[in-house]
Amino acid sequence: MGLRQLAWRACYELLGARVRQPEWTFMNYGFAPVDGAAPPLVLDPADEPDRYGIGLYAHVLHGVAVAGADVLEVGSGRGGGASWVARSLGPRTTTGVDLAASAVALSRRDRRGPGLRFVQGDALALPFDDASFDVVLNVESSHCYPSVERFVAEVHRVLRPGGTFAWADFRGADDVAVTRAQLRSSGLAPVREDDVTAEVLHALRLDDARRAALVRDWIPRPVQPLFRPFAGLDGTRTHDRFTTGATRYLSAVLVREQ
Repeated sequence: MGLRQLAWRACYELLGARVRQPEWTFMNYGFAPVDGAAPPLVLDPADEPDRYGIGLYAHVLHGVAVAGADVLEVGSGRGGGASWVARSLGPRTTTGVDLAASAVALSRRDRRGPGLRFVQGDALALPFDDASFDVVLNVESSHCYPSVERFVAEVHRVLRPGGTFAWADFRGADDVAVTRAQLRSSGLAPVREDDVTAEVLHALRLDDARRAALVRDWIPRPVQPLFRPFAGLDGTRTHDRFTTGATRYLSAVLVREQ
């Protein structure tokens, strides 16, 4: 395991161990349609606080045949996304896999859904048989991986022929073309490729007060200055880079044809 992956693992292990409140469900930057470009997402009242985090999952999976499918989320984090998929989109099974043992333990304790399970595993060496899943989902996690090509090769391996890979993450503006090529590196064929920076930035602005309160109330005070950029709060370098376009937020849907 490389130093970069070890550092991210330590970060997420700490979050899983120290921030145990089940109400902190999602850690992605969110998605909000700009200028009424799409009808509002219909949610159960209990999911309403996580509207923007769920909105990113709804965007990534739009048009993907999830009903009746075996779904794998790689980098499932605190389990909110996998739980929403299991409860709302009708898959046959939903499996969340994450490198951080504390995140897996939290998810097993707090997340529920039909056919839902969580396991610990490495995105670069997924603990599943070949051709095990119809859909592989990866939301705001691949920037932590030391090799996106190795990850995509694993996605290709565990997907069934005709299966779908749904992906979203951020990259520096200069890395967009390289990232698109990495996603195709194992022969997956793109169906849809989008730049959703505007929608992600809109969600960050709409959700800033709630996210700032979570950091203030649940993150230990000595590390709050380090965590604010991680959370993409207004006034941080992370937020500013989205605003200037130095960081782009991308999404894609690809299929395994053979």
